[in-house]
Amino acid sequence: MKLKSWIPIAVVVSASALALSGCSSGGSTGGATTASRACVILPDSASSPRWENGDRPALTKAFTDAGFQADVQNAQGDTNKYATIADQELTKGCGVMILVDYNGAAVAVTQKAQKQGIPVIAYDRPITTGSKDSPSMLADYYVSFDNEKVGELEGQSVVDGLKTAGKDAATATVVYMGGDPADGNAKLFHDGAAKVMTAAGIKPAAEPTGVWDGDKTATNFEQALTSLGGKVDAVWVANDTNAAGVITVLDKNGLKVPVSGQDASTAGLQNVLLGKQTATVYKPFKLEADAASKLAIQLLKGQKPSVSTSLYGKPFIATTPILVTPDKVQSVVDAGDAKASDICTGAVAAACTQYGVK
Repeated sequence: MKLKSWIPIAVVVSASALALSGCSSGGSTGGATTASRACVILPDSASSPRWENGDRPALTKAFTDAGFQADVQNAQGDTNKYATIADQELTKGCGVMILVDYNGAAVAVTQKAQKQGIPVIAYDRPITTGSKDSPSMLADYYVSFDNEKVGELEGQSVVDGLKTAGKDAATATVVYMGGDPADGNAKLFHDGAAKVMTAAGIKPAAEPTGVWDGDKTATNFEQALTSLGGKVDAVWVANDTNAAGVITVLDKNGLKVPVSGQDASTAGLQNVLLGKQTATVYKPFKLEADAASKLAIQLLKGQKPSVSTSLYGKPFIATTPILVTPDKVQSVVDAGDAKASDICTGAVAAACTQYGVK
C-alpha cells in the first residue's frame, strides 16, 4: 500500500475545495429529510465486538449532536440483508452513506447511491473494483486506520515474540491465519505483516484460507497444526477473535507461542495479560468514527472537503494504530475503550495486579 504524504487526521479534513467524483449533488440537493440523514451500514457482530459496542454509538452521537439524523443498521453477516437495508435507507433518503463492506455487498450499494448523487464513504474497509492486485476505489472517500501499518505491527510482534523465546526467525515454524480474503483490509493486514516477517527471514509453514470467524479459525489452525506434526513456534493471526480460536487449540495441546491480533477486545486484552497472545493492535474506533462523521457532516452541509492523501485513487483519511503489550493494557482502559472490571476476572485478576490494570 502506497500512501501519498500521510498527515495526521486533524489536518487532513478541511473545508477547502476538492470536487467529489461522481457525487457533486451529494447532501446539498433533494428534500430536507434526505439532506439531513446519514445512512450507515455496519457489517456484522461476529467479526469484532467493536461494531455494535463502539462504532454504532460513536457515529450516532456525532450526527445527532450536530443536528442530523442517523440511520445506523447492521447487516449481521448477511449480504442479502445488507442489500435490503440499503434499499430501505435509500428509499427513505440519505444525504450521505457510510458503508463498512461485507463480502463485496457494498459495491452494488455504492453504485446505487452514486446514481442518486449521494456521496459514499467507505468506512474501515475499502470498497473497490478491479483485481486484487490492482484495485480501484469505488467509494468517493475512504476513512480507516493505516491497515498495512496494522499488519506491520502484528508482524513485528511475532518477530519480537520469537526473539524473546530464543527462536531463530529464519528456521521457525510459523503459521499464518489471515482474515476473509473478501475483505479488502485482510490483504492489507497480510501484506504489512508479511513484509516485516519476510524481512526477518520468516517463511509461512502453513497458511489456511482466511476467515473472520473464531471457531472456523480454530478448526483451520488445528488442521494446520496436525499437518505440521504438532510443531509450531509462532502464529500470525489477523485479529483477536481469530486469535482466541487459535489459542484454544494451543491450550488443548499444551503450547504457548507468540500469537498476534488486533482490536484490543476484552478477550484479546485478557489473552495478552495472560501471555497467551503477544500483543494486540489497538485501533481507537473513536478516532475513526470522529474522522468519518466530520467528513460526512461537511458533506451533509453541502461543503466539499479537501483530503490530502489518497489510496486506490480516491481521498483517504488514515488514523494511526497502536501496539498494546501487557504493560500498555491500562492505556486502553484509560481511553475508555475497555473496562478493568471486564478484563480482570478469574485467572486474569493476578495479571491485572502485576501490570497495574485497574
